[in-house]
Amino acid sequence: MRHNKKFNHLGRKASHRAAMLSNMAISLIEHKRITTTLQKAKELRKYVEPLITKAKDDSTASRRVVFSYLQNKESIKELFSNVANKVGDRPGGYTRIIKLGKRYGDAADMAFIELVDFDENMAKDTKKKRTRRSSKKAAPKAEAPAAPVEEKVEEPVAEPVEAAPAEETASVEDAAPAEEAAPAEEPAAEAEKPAEE
Repeated sequence: MRHNKKFNHLGRKASHRAAMLSNMAISLIEHKRITTTLQKAKELRKYVEPLITKAKDDSTASRRVVFSYLQNKESIKELFSNVANKVGDRPGGYTRIIKLGKRYGDAADMAFIELVDFDENMAKDTKKKRTRRSSKKAAPKAEAPAAPVEEKVEEPVAEPVEAAPAEETASVEDAAPAEEAAPAEEPAAEAEKPAEE
């Protein structure tokens, strides 16, 4: 019986699985977001979050432990410098998995996994939602009367300005169509010449 064996082998041997997770972790650290299947993303989260926690303590021992998993100098530098500095205050939960739907070929569940502190768009959205929720009831009442008043003020101001130089614009408008018509005919004539040849 397989009771309490919740380990997802991802249909691979142990060495293949370890190599795949290592490569995916390197890609995640370098690019900050990768797209993969949902199951691989969940396994990658279990694999990479302890490494990020280890990177908070920048010592030779921690670097060697993390290097034994990743074996890529550039990703180690990135992890211990940029990533560790950004996630220093966060007590875990460094990654976010967002489902994307089904893959076209085999209907596999797709998702992208990203480092939470490196997505500025999601960080901005969460702050806006909090402020909007607190002021939803008060804001529409105050804004509704103000909007029509502004529109009424703008319309009368715009009409007198247009009416004053009407004579000047009429003479300018009469000259402008004649100038525009001449250049329009020239490209049409040029377009016909290559077609005839």
